[in-house]
Amino acid sequence: MMRRKKTGKRPAARGCSAYDEALRYLTPKARTVREVEEHLDGCDYAEMEVYETVERLKNAGLLDDAKYAADFIASRLNTKPVSKMKLREQLAGHFLDEGMITSALEAVSAEDERANARAVAEKYFRQFEGLEPSERLRRVGLRLTSRGYGCDDIKAVLTELNENEADE
Repeated sequence: MMRRKKTGKRPAARGCSAYDEALRYLTPKARTVREVEEHLDGCDYAEMEVYETVERLKNAGLLDDAKYAADFIASRLNTKPVSKMKLREQLAGHFLDEGMITSALEAVSAEDERANARAVAEKYFRQFEGLEPSERLRRVGLRLTSRGYGCDDIKAVLTELNENEADE
């Protein structure tokens, strides 16, 4: 892979347009409007040029915060499930407004939340198989807590795992 030669100058100083720089920034992964704005601001583009570039990207369908939030949630829940609370924190870290986050999280039902907690718990329950039953459940509970699941979900899932283990 060829590396781009660093000139020491910011893209704006090299004569690169804000739109070209934004496209380069969007190429490796999706970004939010605010992330692109901050990146272009850091590259010393004029405020009007940043605004026009962001609008152009939105109109081209290359920048869409609602789609970003929905895709982020789907991807996160498919790869490493976490609670809605953790998802909220992570989306806020990408500079999405609270209304957009709340709207996107409506796609995750209480049943989905419990199923995700169960999947995480089952994974760690298998990993901690060699431990004493009480220690095993304690550690699984800690993993669920670290992923932001609520007490009710944790208690229900641990009770279910404990009962299933006793039946075997």
